[in-house]
Amino acid sequence: MAAPQGRPVELADIFRVHAPPLEQLGRDRRRVVQDVISCRTAVLGGHLQRCDHCGREKPFYNSCRNRHCPKCQSLEQARWVEAQASHLLPVPYFHLVFTLPQALHPFFLAQRRSSYALLFQAALETLHQVCQRRLGIIPGTIAVLHTWSQTLTFHPHIHCIVTGGGLSPARTRWIAARPGFLVPVRILSRVFRGKLLEHFDRVLTTRSAGINCALGRRLLRQAAARSWVVYSKAPMAGPEQVLRYLGRYTHRIALGNERLVAFQDGHVTFRYRDRQRGNERKLLTLAAPEFVRRFLLHVLPRRFVRVRHYGLLANGCGKRLLARARQLLEAPAPSSPDRTVRESWQSLLRRLTGVDPTRCPYCNVGILQVVAFVRPSQQSRSP
Repeated sequence: MAAPQGRPVELADIFRVHAPPLEQLGRDRRRVVQDVISCRTAVLGGHLQRCDHCGREKPFYNSCRNRHCPKCQSLEQARWVEAQASHLLPVPYFHLVFTLPQALHPFFLAQRRSSYALLFQAALETLHQVCQRRLGIIPGTIAVLHTWSQTLTFHPHIHCIVTGGGLSPARTRWIAARPGFLVPVRILSRVFRGKLLEHFDRVLTTRSAGINCALGRRLLRQAAARSWVVYSKAPMAGPEQVLRYLGRYTHRIALGNERLVAFQDGHVTFRYRDRQRGNERKLLTLAAPEFVRRFLLHVLPRRFVRVRHYGLLANGCGKRLLARARQLLEAPAPSSPDRTVRESWQSLLRRLTGVDPTRCPYCNVGILQVVAFVRPSQQSRSP
């Protein structure tokens, strides 16, 4: 079975046919499957709009708003990125990626929530301790959890956007990092390895790792014997480039509909970039059940926070520290947007893309007006 003729392939098409029975899925994955299938269909209800010029009618159905849904992230991403603009400083920013060896994957697959939290803790503690010891600074960091590779295999790692400098411990001056260089990645890699292995050793000791203790010890020894890799990419110059990076990494899901090429004869073909060959664009075809299995590997625990702020940007003290940093950098505070009224999605889409969603798609002259509401056709979400 393929997508309806004339329409691009969507993740929902694949889920409808090849998702496992809902009773075989855990709560989080069951919710994702249900929401993706129901998104923007009569199941969730919506409203009927009529053109005030040609009289044609068009139904608009509600979005599921699930963070794993490929249809529901673009506008939320745009809102979030615009909100971050007020946190940016007029300094270079660095992009670091903390990766870990495959030997540790069983810890994450056994206890996702606690293991992802430990990964965040180890990466952020490593980065800020090394910055303090090598540069004597408190930097600002936005950290994002990703769990996938380009081919949807399990690959948990942390992306960090870091200020190229920071406040001195006494908050009396701004200390800039060297041009094009933050801290040595070799040191970051060794400290990160020690911290994460120590965290997992502790959960094994307390029997809260979710895996056999003997197996866990063996996996830790295997991971300790390997060299770990922390990547540091070229520094970003200016807030505009930082915002582009944030939009690229923060609200991305494992695979969007735009990467799907074909869904035929029980197989799914999608685009990916081969990182081993200079990001060469390639196609990969998987049996549909295997494709679904890989996608569902990346469903996060309910309410797990996958974007975190640290140092100058920490939620508890970020406002005060950012104000001090701007004062030392002699940088004016950015104008704060009016948050008393939330901008509608129609207005946001019009402002960002120039596309007016209220314009009639048939005559391209009239304005669509709501004439009736459509009730949800059935209960689509489980508790």
